[in-house]
Order: sequence, then C-alpha cells, then structure tokens
Amino acid sequence: MPNNEFSQIPMVDLKEELRLIRSPILETLTEVLDSGEYIFGEKGEKLENLVAQYAGASYGLGVANGTDALQLSLKALNIGPGDEVITTPFTFFATGEAIAQVGAKPIFVDIEEETYNIDPSKIEEALTQNTKAIIVVHLYGQVAKMNEIMKIAKTNNVRVIEDACQAIGTEYNGKRVGAIGDIGCFSFFPSKNLGAFGDAGLVVTNQRLLYEKVSKLRNHGSEKKYHHSSIGMNSRLDEIQAAILLVKLNYLDTFLGKRIEIAKRYTENFINLLKAPPISEHRNHTFHQYCIELDDRDELASELKNNGIASAIYYPIPLHLQKAFHYLHYKEGDFPIAEKTAKRILALPISPTLSVQKQDYIISTIKKFMKNNG
Repeated sequence: MPNNEFSQIPMVDLKEELRLIRSPILETLTEVLDSGEYIFGEKGEKLENLVAQYAGASYGLGVANGTDALQLSLKALNIGPGDEVITTPFTFFATGEAIAQVGAKPIFVDIEEETYNIDPSKIEEALTQNTKAIIVVHLYGQVAKMNEIMKIAKTNNVRVIEDACQAIGTEYNGKRVGAIGDIGCFSFFPSKNLGAFGDAGLVVTNQRLLYEKVSKLRNHGSEKKYHHSSIGMNSRLDEIQAAILLVKLNYLDTFLGKRIEIAKRYTENFINLLKAPPISEHRNHTFHQYCIELDDRDELASELKNNGIASAIYYPIPLHLQKAFHYLHYKEGDFPIAEKTAKRILALPISPTLSVQKQDYIISTIKKFMKNNG
C-alpha cells in the first residue's frame, strides 16, 4: 500500500513548481491580457532573442510546438520527396514523423548502449547518395557525440538538425545543444525542463538564410501580409506561452541544477544494483528523464505504482517497429540495442521540486524490490 505521507509522487510535479513561481506568472499573464497583443508581440520576440542567446545561437524563432520545429527545419533545408534523413529509432515518434511529413524517408541507425543516443560509428554505413540530413536526438537531456557526427556530416556534405527538445541547457565541449548543428529544435511541452502551460516550441540557428526561411514558413509562407511566396504552415508561438516561458527561463539553470543533484543521488544509491545513467563532471546531461534499466522492468513499475510512485516507459516500441512505419520494411532484430533497451528501460520521478524525503522513499522502495527479486 502507498506510504501515507507520500500518497502519490508524480513524474514531474507541475503544481508544486507553479506554487513557487505563481506571483510572477500571474503578473506576466496580466501584462499580456492588458496589452491586447496575442501573436507576434513583444514577449514572443524577447523570448526568441533570449533563448537564442542562451543556446549560443544568432537567431531564434518561436513556433507552435517541438514537432513543428523539426518539420520547419527540414523544410528550410529543402528536404522532401526522394531525400533520406538518418536518425535514431529510439526516440519519441515526432522525430520520425516530421521526416515522413515532408515526404522524405527516415533511415534508422541503432543507438549506443550507454547514452541511448544515435551511434556515430554506424552512421556512415547508412549514408547513400540520397542522404540529405541527420537528425540527432539528445535523448533524455543526454548530449550525443556531436564532434563525430559533425565530422561525418561535413565530410559527406550532409546537414545536421539537433532535436534538442528534451535537452535545453545541456552543454557539450563548452557549447549548448541546439546551436552546434545547422539548426536546433526545442519543445516547451509542459513537462519539459523548460515547459509552457500548453504547446510551444522554438528553432535556433546561426545561419541567416535558415532563419529567414523558417520565419516565412511558420507564417503561411508569408513575409508581407497577404503575400505568399511559398507554401508554409501556421505555426506561431502565442504571447501567453511566451510570457510564461520568459518567467520560467529565469529559473531554468536552478531547476537544471536540482535535476542533476537528484540524478547524482539516484545513481550513487543504485551502483551495483541496476543499470543507471553515468554522471559526468561536465554538464552533458540535464536529466529531462532519469532512466534505469533492469530485466524485471514491468514488475518494478507495478511495485512502484502500488506504493504511490509514478514511473514511465520512454519508449516501449522503437520507431522501426511502429505500425506507421511498416512501409519502410524494417523488422525485429534490425536494431538490437534499441529493441533491448525498449524492453528494459524505466523512468523515475525527477521533478526539480522532488524532496530528499520523497527521493529516499523511492530509492528504498526500489532497493527492497531488488532484494526480494534478486
């Protein structure tokens, strides 16, 4: 039965987070309502500039969500029918979906066992004359091996899109993700490390031409009202979400620090007990998710639930085995590391507001389970 003191521990406690920042959130919402500006206003522009600056990019463009950010990036790179885009099969569906939506073909490459990110050593064998881009996913907030990937891309004249939707603030060799490749994509879905109160996303780039293309494409292919030079889409970040994100951006580094502290404590307690993520002295992981691996994954998830502790599986079915991608003719066994990981992985609560007492309860519940099932 659940512990009486902790009747329910969610994956991310958004209510507790709001309690900490309620006053500035209500203040900024009032400002937006009083302004009468709800699309392409002052706060949206300010957010674009600040997030671009934070990521180390020259340009930022607010869009409706992270999926649109990916699709707009592909369109801006002129990727479409007949083109191939290499990516990982172990990610949220949107990564592969965006490729298919522009008419291109997703080409999957297996992942590294330790980081869960695309394995650079397997990219080159997947390259063909039709390969136009690589979408690199910094999964769970863990940075991919960008030096190796960028070298492969440069040698083969292939563009790099960073799916940094789970990884805002993650650093790699002194640079933050999103601005390392040609173009970077962020999601501000409510549960993300920087989350809105609805859907929202942003694109960053250091290339002026890509900035201009995305700027036009997100607004129906229009630079001037009622003048449309290309077929675009409606993907604009509204002022209410921008205002909320501006407030929360002030707390981002503090909250990321809390996530890293919680992750370190988990890992210290799980050494020699189960597979846990390695903790680096460098900021190469910001722990959007903290995932462990074990054979008895489903049994542990059930035990946690019985004790009032949330958990989640990210992701139970790799993309190459999803029904929607059957037309690609992949089969079970094609990407063994991704497939094995999908059967063993489990995400634990890692909200920045998670107390030491609640974390101790989670840890002790897992240790008891492992002892009884060892």
